[in-house]
Amino acid sequence: MTKTNMDLSELLAKHDQGDFLRGIAEAVLQLIMETDVEGLIGAGRHERSGERTTWRNGYRERALDTRLGTLNLRVPKLRQGSYFPGFLEARKTSEQALVAVIQEAWIGGVSTRRVDELVQAMGLSGISKSTVSKLCKDIDERVGEFLNRPLTGEWPYVWLDATYLKVRQGGRIVPVAAIIAVAANTEGRREIIGPSEAETFWTEFLRSLRARGLGGVRLVISDAHTGLKAAISRVFEATWQRCRVHWMRNALAHVSRGQHTVVAAAIRQAFDQPDRAHAGETWRKVSEQLRPRWPKLADLMDASEHDVLAYMSFPRQHRTKLHSTNPIERLNKEVKRRADVVGIFPNEASIMRLIGAVLFEQNDEWQTSSRYMMVEAFARIDTEEIDPILSITTKAA
Repeated sequence: MTKTNMDLSELLAKHDQGDFLRGIAEAVLQLIMETDVEGLIGAGRHERSGERTTWRNGYRERALDTRLGTLNLRVPKLRQGSYFPGFLEARKTSEQALVAVIQEAWIGGVSTRRVDELVQAMGLSGISKSTVSKLCKDIDERVGEFLNRPLTGEWPYVWLDATYLKVRQGGRIVPVAAIIAVAANTEGRREIIGPSEAETFWTEFLRSLRARGLGGVRLVISDAHTGLKAAISRVFEATWQRCRVHWMRNALAHVSRGQHTVVAAAIRQAFDQPDRAHAGETWRKVSEQLRPRWPKLADLMDASEHDVLAYMSFPRQHRTKLHSTNPIERLNKEVKRRADVVGIFPNEASIMRLIGAVLFEQNDEWQTSSRYMMVEAFARIDTEEIDPILSITTKAA
């Protein structure tokens, strides 16, 4: 069987002090591969065994970039079947995209010191433009297929949000908004159906979604982005739900910090009602109570009642996921986490490459998870349903 101990004195003799750790890493990984192959074959090198299933067939060279530098490994080959070590598996699409963006920024001479340090830590020094181009092309093809895939069936609910990233344009650094879209279909599954390029107008973006097959939209949930409400009505003829969380922040901006808790509790009384009618009645009553002290807040409540309470007209089993854009906040955080590593993007194409890759992976995870929404409730989407528990509470009060 393969020798399982290593003579460190031999490694020291073969490598100078600078290469010692790299030599250790190469030896350890080589040992792991040899052991794995022995398990697959059922016999060690030059060993006779009745349990043998195949034979060795030489090696193929493989380089592995690490923080210690490039490790030169020899991957064992088999006559029948194949072997490939897990630690050499290709990076996830999002990791490849991140590397590609960092490389592109570094080669273009627009990277920050932090990006330079990351490039060196990844062992990417000396990377060529052709290598970056090849990697970017491969990622763009996969991300492009994902973003342009057809959408079949009905998608009653759509969530939209925008995240802001920094990009270099004409020698200046400017903030750019990237739109992320998520939809839930009548099978209770949710999918990522965006993002969109930063310059795309809302109407154009929504039309592109409809052209891909996004139909049956009944409610669109988002923050109060300029022009979005009109675009929704024009393209889908759907109801707009203004994100309750963002609205509350805007509302409390009209109140002194010391009164935030009291005012927020008063407004939330409307959200605790069993149906849209009772919610509207409570909303207007609270607005009148707050008007003498905070007239601007009361005016905001008057103007936004229908937008903030729109979700109350939909099945009660779905309401907790319809009143805000929170269902896609995790996506935004993951996009920002990856984007913060880059800092400043070299161009808008690199933004779409990284965001598209991150969302591509998240969407795959969603497809193997449990249903996001109760399927039976979709049949009652046109019938306002009163929550029996809240109804009892309201009557008791």
